[in-house]
Amino acid sequence: MLAVLQGRVDAYWRLARLDRPIGTFLLMWPALSALWLAADGMPDPVVLGIFFVGVWLMRANGCIINDFADRKLDGHVARTKSRPLASGEIRAKEALALFTVLGLVCYALVLQLNALTVQLAYVGIVLTVIYPFTKRFLPAPQMFLGIVWSWSIPMAFAAQTGEVPTLAWYLFAANWCWTVAYDTMYGMVDREDDLKVGIRSSAIWFGRWDRVWIGVFQVATLILLLGIGLRLDLGGIYLLGLAVMAGLFLYQQGLIRAREPQRCFQAFLNNNWAGLALFLAVVGHYALQ
Repeated sequence: MLAVLQGRVDAYWRLARLDRPIGTFLLMWPALSALWLAADGMPDPVVLGIFFVGVWLMRANGCIINDFADRKLDGHVARTKSRPLASGEIRAKEALALFTVLGLVCYALVLQLNALTVQLAYVGIVLTVIYPFTKRFLPAPQMFLGIVWSWSIPMAFAAQTGEVPTLAWYLFAANWCWTVAYDTMYGMVDREDDLKVGIRSSAIWFGRWDRVWIGVFQVATLILLLGIGLRLDLGGIYLLGLAVMAGLFLYQQGLIRAREPQRCFQAFLNNNWAGLALFLAVVGHYALQ
């Protein structure tokens, strides 16, 4: 009985992708950076705690609804065929039940924040639910994912300050560009399988220009982040962080040069360090003031 229970818990854990937290980190670093910028280096501890927990839960919920939408397709993709829904380890109604429970917990958390943040949260959950289905009709669903993955930024500013200033949208745009870049790397891993089953991705849409477009989005990310730094008069630590981020982007370009799936996946994973560099650059600036 205990073994069966442990097996079910493990299956739910993998369904929520808690065994692979890379996506959580890619969502968390921009959200925390936004909180620090919105609060001039001193975020409200309650808001910080809610966002930290919320990021983990919402990323888990995003994975659940994504796997629910792709449950009949994932079995045909080498990298995803062993996922709990695709393999039949978990039934669709169980996944929806877990999605509902986690969603209610997230809703309870966001209700502790101001009205504007709650309103933005409603938009966020709609975007999260819609995204998995965009892979059926959008040529580059990564561009929609960029909106979903960046939505925590205006929410962070709203929660901390009660408004969403222009600066928040500059950071939103930077994160959108970065998300499109690294998720295109992710799409390069599955390109051949995606072509077979009819899933669309920017890696397919960009074709032989995939590396060039990834580079364009990476450069745009750095330019927007530099503009934010100049506007806020962020110091040398911030600029050093951007330099590290730029170096990591160059390293990623080297990894994806031959378009080998494993190295493309390594490039995708490397973006965790790029996000951490940005976060530490922001925190470092305020810590040394």
